[in-house]
Amino acid sequence: MESKAVQSASRFDVAKWLVVFVLIAAGVVGNQYFSAESVLYRVLALVGLGIVAVLIALQTGRGRRFAQLLKEARVELRKVVWPTRPELIQTTMIVVVFVLVLALVLWGMDSLISWLVAGFIG
Repeated sequence: MESKAVQSASRFDVAKWLVVFVLIAAGVVGNQYFSAESVLYRVLALVGLGIVAVLIALQTGRGRRFAQLLKEARVELRKVVWPTRPELIQTTMIVVVFVLVLALVLWGMDSLISWLVAGFIG
């Protein structure tokens, strides 16, 4: 019984995704077709079509799973301990100094190798 419900839901999901892709295609073609119109109107139409397409996509199984993933990611982001401003500045300065030192070392090695090759080739 449950497999029939999953099958019918997946059939409707395919139709919903087809509608989403048609809306996106209509937006692209309509934007090109109405290229003489004001950019404001075209952007508003594209935003409207995009919102409708997203709302339809969220009604599918994959769309619901994606929305759940976004909710879980938001919860995880709240758990992150962000560095303070002094920690951020200190870490950034360490990275900048390390990059400069490494750049100087590579420049020195390149100069040495180029001097050796020029001396060897003559």
